[in-house]
Amino acid sequence: MAREAWAYREVAVESFRDPRSGRVAIRPVSGQAYATSLRVQCARQLSDPERYPVGTCFLVSAKLTDRLGGEPYLYAWHGDPVVVMSKAALKRFVEERRRLRI
Repeated sequence: MAREAWAYREVAVESFRDPRSGRVAIRPVSGQAYATSLRVQCARQLSDPERYPVGTCFLVSAKLTDRLGGEPYLYAWHGDPVVVMSKAALKRFVEERRRLRI
């Protein structure tokens, strides 16, 4: 199956320790179009605390999807290169894409 390039968008995500399971997971950074409670499916290396400490921010190309009518989640292809974002780059990225409230 081919990747539909038009469906993917750049999203800033961060690793965090899930309080319920205690495992490291990935979520969207606050201030974007996606809620921080939205699940992110991506390469396992992003949630490996031996490679990247908890709290590391990444820039991924992801699309909003659901599997057979289930809960929606963000999907980032596991073969994309890993892009670690600095705090300054993250701040600039979120400011450029801030959702304005009406």
